[in-house]
Amino acid sequence: MDGLNVSIAFFFLVVGVCQVLRWLSKRLLFSGTHGCLVREFAGSLQLCMSCLELRMLMEIGPWGGGFGLDVVLTLLFLLSAVHGASFDGASANPTVSLQEFLLLESSLAVMVAKLLAQGVGTGTGWAVTRLYWSWELTQLHFIQNLIAPECSSSIRASLPHAAFVEGSCSFLFHLVLLKVRQSHPLYRVPALAVTVTFLTYTAGPYTGAFFNPALATATTFHCSGNSFWDYIQVYWLGPLAGMLAALLLFQGNIPRLFQKNLLYSQKSKYKLPKAKVTAQVEGDKPQRKREKSNSEPHA
Repeated sequence: MDGLNVSIAFFFLVVGVCQVLRWLSKRLLFSGTHGCLVREFAGSLQLCMSCLELRMLMEIGPWGGGFGLDVVLTLLFLLSAVHGASFDGASANPTVSLQEFLLLESSLAVMVAKLLAQGVGTGTGWAVTRLYWSWELTQLHFIQNLIAPECSSSIRASLPHAAFVEGSCSFLFHLVLLKVRQSHPLYRVPALAVTVTFLTYTAGPYTGAFFNPALATATTFHCSGNSFWDYIQVYWLGPLAGMLAALLLFQGNIPRLFQKNLLYSQKSKYKLPKAKVTAQVEGDKPQRKREKSNSEPHA
């Protein structure tokens, strides 16, 4: 259990350092594009380092550390909740940044800048985590260093099946995100944390359940077993298709591409209250009767 304690301390350190970066960006850069990019970098760095350490615990922990999957899933839920509460508006996910662009919430230049910040953040997180593992502070890290050069692909299914799994995970994640994105953090953070934990538990044995192209690129693209194009199909095209399907189902259209709602009928926002209409109709009846009696000929 000493290895688990070291990993927990590592999680606290990573979140603390990234929180300092976010605080410095607010103090020095104020608000704006530059602060947004620093938050994306910090969020991607935090997510990548935490994910790599957690995957190491998930792969080696059951036989090298003496703890089971329940411990790792509990850590995953807690880390997902911490990420959701501390990211400060950053997504650290290219499909979420593209979704914001398609919803007319950001420009093309801002989206591209976010993608670059996410790529730099995940790349830095991968390099720093590998350096941290090289110190071999625990037996788990020693084992990880031994097997790291011979890492195998996270794709453990046929390519169509794996792409469908990643697309389905992305679809469900973005559907929940679209539903709770305007909710209070007290509801939004646990909902997303439960969703991530559930998807990782169910889809992890097939593809690793990344549904985040930048995270998957830094984590598994360098491993042997599949070609670069195979990884692109599963970890980029699959999540992008899932995001587009979730956006189309939730909105009925994609605002950046077309305004017409393809799935849901447009109802008028202005309706006459039924009570007033009924009162007007009933008020007209006596008047019509009086007009009819006045129009009758008198003897």
